[in-house]
Amino acid sequence: MKKTLLLLLLVLTGCSTTQLVNNWKNPETALFHANKVLIVGMAPSEEARVAFESKMQKEFEKRGVESVQSLDLFDVEFTASARSDEEILRVEQQLLDKDFDAILFNKVVGSQDKETFRRKIKGMNQLFQTFSDDYKGHQDIYYDEDYYDGFTVYHAETSLFCICVDKEMELIWRGAIDITDPSNIEKTIDDYIKLVVLAMEEQDLIFYKDLNDEASAL
Repeated sequence: MKKTLLLLLLVLTGCSTTQLVNNWKNPETALFHANKVLIVGMAPSEEARVAFESKMQKEFEKRGVESVQSLDLFDVEFTASARSDEEILRVEQQLLDKDFDAILFNKVVGSQDKETFRRKIKGMNQLFQTFSDDYKGHQDIYYDEDYYDGFTVYHAETSLFCICVDKEMELIWRGAIDITDPSNIEKTIDDYIKLVVLAMEEQDLIFYKDLNDEASAL
């Protein structure tokens, strides 16, 4: 299972801005089915939040699972400031009363600035016979400000929580995902959602692979 998941994720992320870097599943959960899921996209940008939650909701619709965007449940005042434990617990109880049985919680938890070579170092596969040739071949390292390319990696997490009677919100699955220097927000969101859906499918969490498609691929 883990090898299959890894191979599929490598294929998917080969040309993508997103990469699954860590993946944890509750060992007590073999599979998890949900009938009604709350989708939460925690982001300071309302535009990004709307785009993410609406696109993710379509994935649930494709599979016949009812889902609700947090935008339709949380009012503006609720997300405008910090909330206490008591207020959040009241929300959890409301979800239970409204027959929700899962929360898919997505958030960006940090970022990191990195550097890489803009182009491969000259002569990587060339053997310079003299110091003069070697020096001349690489001397622009000294003065070419564009020799290095700065970029930002955003660290995101998607967590799946079960809303269970007489239990706290239990973590079922969590995926840590890196987003590298996103330049196109729509494509980045699409890539992110595809990655999350694939990871959850492989672990039998809400999303399940179509058995007919699987059989035809053999």
